[in-house]
This record gives sequence, structure tokens and C-alpha cells, in this order.
Amino acid sequence: MIGWMHHWMHHAPRWAVISACGIAAVLLFIGASAHVTDLLRHGLHPYDWAPRWLNLYWSSLALFDTLAAVLLVRGKRRGIDLACVIVATYLAANWYAAYGIQDSNLAAQPAFNG
Repeated sequence: MIGWMHHWMHHAPRWAVISACGIAAVLLFIGASAHVTDLLRHGLHPYDWAPRWLNLYWSSLALFDTLAAVLLVRGKRRGIDLACVIVATYLAANWYAAYGIQDSNLAAQPAFNG
């Protein structure tokens, strides 16, 4: 996936690459702001029902989402790489939280509706 993205960036029109990276950066900043809000309101463990490691992962996204967004804005390939890792691990963590811990559907969890 990452190799394909790198290939696309070098062969797509510059405006398309800038637009895609800009949209991704905005979405990452929105995610970071949600995690920062959780940190400010509830500390490192905002979800009592989730294990400590999962809470720490979600809290760490306040930093990693911001870092990926900044790297994307600066036009760095590492921003794309980090964003891909974040998306993949976030999907896995949310799937585990919804189906492995909560045994419910993802949309029913308040943490996933914000």
C-alpha cells in the first residue's frame, strides 16, 4: 500500500497530491484534537471499560496524529507512512474494543461517535 502511495504521489498532478495530503492532515488534526480533549478531561485513561494499554494507545494518538499531520503539511513522505500506520492500528484497536471487549457494534460506543 505504501509503495503504491509513493508511486501515486510522483505521477499524480501536484494539485491532487497537495489536496489529498491537505485533507488527510486536516482529518489527523481533528483526530488529535479529540484525543487531546480526552486527555484534558480524563487523563491517560479516558475509558474505564478498556484495558490500560488500549487507553494509552488512544491517548498516544494526541501526539502521533499531530506528528503525522505536520509531516504531511511539510510534504514529507514519513507523514504518509505514519498516517497509514495510525489508520491500520486505529482500526485494529477499535475493532478489538468493539468486538473483543465490548461485544457490540462499533457505532454503539460513545468513543467512536465523536
